[in-house]
Amino acid sequence: MKHIFLTCFFMVSLIGMAQEQLNDYKYIIVPKKFDGFKKVNQYQTSTLVKFLFTEEGFQTVYEDELPNELNNNRCLGLTANLIDDSSMFTTKAGVVLENCNGQEVFATPVGKSKEKDYKLAYGEALRNAFKAFNTISYKYNGKADKTEPVTVSMKNDVKQIEEKTSYEPKNKQPMVQQVATRENQSYKDNRPQPSHVKKSVQAPSVAIKAKASAMGTLYAQEIANGFQLVDSTPKIQLKIFKSSLPDYFLAEGEGKNGVVFQQNGKWYFEQYVDGALKTEELTIKF
Repeated sequence: MKHIFLTCFFMVSLIGMAQEQLNDYKYIIVPKKFDGFKKVNQYQTSTLVKFLFTEEGFQTVYEDELPNELNNNRCLGLTANLIDDSSMFTTKAGVVLENCNGQEVFATPVGKSKEKDYKLAYGEALRNAFKAFNTISYKYNGKADKTEPVTVSMKNDVKQIEEKTSYEPKNKQPMVQQVATRENQSYKDNRPQPSHVKKSVQAPSVAIKAKASAMGTLYAQEIANGFQLVDSTPKIQLKIFKSSLPDYFLAEGEGKNGVVFQQNGKWYFEQYVDGALKTEELTIKF
């Protein structure tokens, strides 16, 4: 009898802790394509997860349709990740909720289904997993509104980039070359001349002629110091890193190095190809 009482007390305590943690967050963020799936909303998993969280009383949004306050402070929300542990004959699925630091806050049990049709199977498995919320009464307590947005400094990263890219020329010439003999008199000053161009902290607004990108629509997934831009296959086309300017990113990819920036509501990728500046217009879903 004592063991039964302790078990019940332990389960009630866990449920209470889970509810208290969930109450600290205002939003649930649902990806339109979960890891491990090849297509957006494959087997209607994304729409179902969003629907089930909404039914439980959470404010649920897709990752590319964030409200302004959540876009400015991702710590207001938890990101839903689908856990797929399916075998050949049984579909097993659950959901893990992670905070803005990638830490697990809550995980449902794994739901199971024997249905042969994948859409029906994932639907049944996820509904079984969400039975974990039957004993939880969610109500946002306003705690996340009091937290400061996560900020990222690229100071050390920029220093490392500069150190890696600095080099000495193979044929180093003296700054001043002078010959003074009876047969030959010459003087050449190789020192860099001061620039008369005034620097600006913001990129000037100019008319841009850009061709449409062959990369198609790109989906931004948050990484350290920036985002990775993924196409629908999915394949990482570019990784972009924050700079000191708003909407201006350092960009790198497979055989690509340049900048990604926003101007007049549109996104562009610029790089030098064979000595010529190439500009592509991008469609990015943040």
